[in-house]
Amino acid sequence: MTASAPTTPGPVPVSWEALEVLRSDAGNLTHEVNCHLEETLTWYRHLSTDERASLRLIAQRGIGGLITWLENPTSRSLPLVNELLGNAPTDLMRTISLQRALQLIRSIVEAVEQRLPGLVPAQDQQLMLEAVLRYSREVAFAIADVYARAAESRGAWDSRLEALLVDAVLRGEPAEQIASRAAAVGWRSHEGVVVVVGEAPEQADAVFMSQLRRQCIRFSADAVVGVHGDRLILLLGRVSELAEGLERILPRFGPGQVVFSSFEGSISQSHGSAQSAFTGFTAAGAWTTAPRPVAAADLLPERALCGDETAKSVLRESIFEVLSAAGNGLLDTVTAYLEAGHSLEATARELFVHTNTVRYRLRRVTDITGWDPVVPRDAYVLQTALAVGRL
Repeated sequence: MTASAPTTPGPVPVSWEALEVLRSDAGNLTHEVNCHLEETLTWYRHLSTDERASLRLIAQRGIGGLITWLENPTSRSLPLVNELLGNAPTDLMRTISLQRALQLIRSIVEAVEQRLPGLVPAQDQQLMLEAVLRYSREVAFAIADVYARAAESRGAWDSRLEALLVDAVLRGEPAEQIASRAAAVGWRSHEGVVVVVGEAPEQADAVFMSQLRRQCIRFSADAVVGVHGDRLILLLGRVSELAEGLERILPRFGPGQVVFSSFEGSISQSHGSAQSAFTGFTAAGAWTTAPRPVAAADLLPERALCGDETAKSVLRESIFEVLSAAGNGLLDTVTAYLEAGHSLEATARELFVHTNTVRYRLRRVTDITGWDPVVPRDAYVLQTALAVGRL
């Protein structure tokens, strides 16, 4: 990673005598800096031999860079960060965090400040301290910039990997490929996946995606965020308190419905759940009073009208076929009740039974299917299921 030389006011001019002393004592100064690092930074002592050697080399180059800078009082540029770090921008970031890199610089400055009073002439001490502080400040800013650029690149790469995982799940790629892509983004959940689909906001940039991901991690073990066309898609693993979590992130979505679908298996097998949420988002407009967010499982009639074969199968198997197998006139009763405009008396006359018998059978329908014919929305689901079952 390259970094341009930062421009700053030229170094404070110090005497050639002070510079000569500093040059001749650079080796001892570097040694004292290394000892100071060992004494003051606990984490430094726990690094491997190679890692400590790399950081000692950086300290040595930093002191050399300071001397070179002081030798050119007309210069307005500090040495390139790469000149100080050598091969180390990437190595440094692998070894220590930005916080520790700044601690390293602070510790080096402390060691130099302690050494200077006994090293340079008295008239140069204050000027030299000012130069050291200015130099270390600019180097710290430059190193922070290197870390920031690396974080941006890493974030962009992670976003691409997440987009590939979302696309693989939506396309229903082989389980092995989905599992591989999930591993690449650090997905840890072995089971329990929630897919959320909604309209993407206008400003769905990298910062937005990162903030949304952090919000999702507060109520799920894993969170992958992707934009597919004009749709914002979330893959969440091992979710706790789903309703509350979704309520917190709703403002992040654009206008329109937000649909979610839960799947108890692994992410490599979650294509069906993702497809249900995706189709549900398309179909949600047909239910004008739907809650927001709404479960894909509550949009079965609308999804069936959109040609979702999974929704048709669920309606047929969990309602029509179950009622047919239950016997006792349940299928005929619910059919007559729906066709009679939800009138108990008209249904009883049609079937030649007492109204209490109709009430009993309708309660049985609710117990068996989970849908109550007396509730308007549930009645619509049942009516759609009967139509699908007879096709």
